[in-house]
Amino acid sequence: MIQVYTGNGKGKTTAALGLAVRAAGAGLKVYVGQFAKGRECSEHKTLKRIKNIKLELFGGPCFITGKPSFRDRALAREAMRRINQVVDCGSYQVIILDEVNVALKLKLVSLKEVLDLVRRLPVATELVLTGRDAPRKLIEKADLVSHIREVKHYYRRGVKARKGIEL
Repeated sequence: MIQVYTGNGKGKTTAALGLAVRAAGAGLKVYVGQFAKGRECSEHKTLKRIKNIKLELFGGPCFITGKPSFRDRALAREAMRRINQVVDCGSYQVIILDEVNVALKLKLVSLKEVLDLVRRLPVATELVLTGRDAPRKLIEKADLVSHIREVKHYYRRGVKARKGIEL
C-alpha cells in the first residue's frame, strides 16, 4: 500500500513517525529515510532506541532555502541510492520517505525515480511519502492520501520552532 501525507499543515512527519512507532510495536521492521533533514531532532533520539526502526538522514544541517546546492543534490542522490537498496532487499515491512515530496518539488529527485520505486515495491510493504506539494501522479498512485491543511499556525505570530514540539 502507498500512503501520501501532504499539504501545508503541520503534522505530516509526525503522522508518519507515529505510524513507524505503531508498526515497530507490532514487530514490523521499519525504515525511515529523511530527505532535506540533516540535523538531529528530538524524535531521532527515540527512534534510534527502537530496535526495529532504522533511521537515515539525507540532508544538510539547515533547511534548503532558494536554489538547492551541489551538496543538497548529492545527498538526495545518495538517499535514492540507499532507498533503492532498502526496497530491493525486501526486509522492511514499512518504508517512510520523509519530505520526498519536497525533494521532488526542488528537483533533487525525479518523479520517474520515485514512481519506479513504487512499481518495484514488494506487495507486503507499506510505503509512506510525506511533504508538501505531492505531485498529482503520486497522489493518483497512492492508496491513501491525507491532505493536512493549515487553518491556523503560531509561526504566523512569530513563534519559533520549539524543542520537543517541532524540533
